[in-house]
Amino acid sequence: MKQHFKMAALSLAVISSTNAFAQDASEPEYKNWFGLSGMYYNTDDSRPLSLTEGEVYDNGLGATFEYGFRFTQSWAARLEFTALELDYAGSGDDNGEMIGVDALYFMPNDAWFLFGGVKRQAIGDSTTLGNIGIGKHWDIHEDVKLVTEIAAYHDFGEDYNDYSVKVGLAIPFGKSTPSMPKDSDNDGVVDSKDQCPMTPAGVRVDANGCSIDDDNDGVLNNVDQCPNTPAGTKVDATGCAIKDSDNDGVVDSKDMCPDTPAGVKVDAKGCTVFDEETVEITLRVLFDNESAVVKMPKDPEIAEFAEFMKQYPSTTAVIEGHTSAPGTEAYNMDLSKRRAANFKEVMVDMYGIEGSRLETIGYGETQLLDTAKNAEAHRINRRISVTVKDTVKVAEEK
Repeated sequence: MKQHFKMAALSLAVISSTNAFAQDASEPEYKNWFGLSGMYYNTDDSRPLSLTEGEVYDNGLGATFEYGFRFTQSWAARLEFTALELDYAGSGDDNGEMIGVDALYFMPNDAWFLFGGVKRQAIGDSTTLGNIGIGKHWDIHEDVKLVTEIAAYHDFGEDYNDYSVKVGLAIPFGKSTPSMPKDSDNDGVVDSKDQCPMTPAGVRVDANGCSIDDDNDGVLNNVDQCPNTPAGTKVDATGCAIKDSDNDGVVDSKDMCPDTPAGVKVDAKGCTVFDEETVEITLRVLFDNESAVVKMPKDPEIAEFAEFMKQYPSTTAVIEGHTSAPGTEAYNMDLSKRRAANFKEVMVDMYGIEGSRLETIGYGETQLLDTAKNAEAHRINRRISVTVKDTVKVAEEK
């Protein structure tokens, strides 16, 4: 009864674990391994010495040699040979061998592995066994792993169950060549560090992957048609010096409002002509799972939002933090508040928006955009949203 329980429990672990984890078909860290282990082999209390003799086997020891093949990061197979010596309840022992194959499934990060296979055992009467088990390859050196395993065996013909414990060493070889980091826009800065991922071809960039302004005139190199403008010179959008500094149609000598925004209507003194109208802008920023970090604070949409608030300094905004459905209500409420607070910090520290103009509030999981229980729904629900709307004096366009 005890042995049947062990076999059933181990079978349940194999089935439940393989259902719980998706297959990882990525390139494995190493392609093969060779192992040498010592084995303690425990036999079923009723296992006969042979079909004709009355004695039964006790326990025994063995030495195992194995050769493994790693197909993906998750899946592998191995050939195994064990020189086995079993005692029997009377006096004496029997020598023999056990040979077979196993399929192995490695958990993420090689946390542990499950295996199952078939063995042919030749001790006394030869027999065929099915086996399942669980094990782990422990890293003890860059080129050496400690092997620990426990396995259960079932003889379907004689209906008895054995189990074994194995400890040894494995030598991996055939290590895979690591893939090069991806640089989508070919600017020399890998995607994971590129804060300006769509840089045009041939543009010189800084360590963040963003275009450089060599002459410090406020116009980036990729659009600067006058790249050697002297320091302090006022330039137009192409980086070239101008006499009408704000490009409003009124020359500098007559311009009483020299910093008029481009494209707005001005009077004869070069000052903006204002009108009242309702202005509005809405921004949504997505977050990684269980993260409150604003991943791309220099994203053009975020920069546009900050510029809008600078253009209309009388406006205020409420930053709303939200989460997806998974997780407890208390955890999600705290996470939503931290997301809103972190976005406010970006606005204040990076874009110079006054903190008094920004209010934060967390809604947790109470305002889902998509109530489906799938990855895409969770992705769009992990967000902050902020809308600025006000009736203000705005400059008339030309």
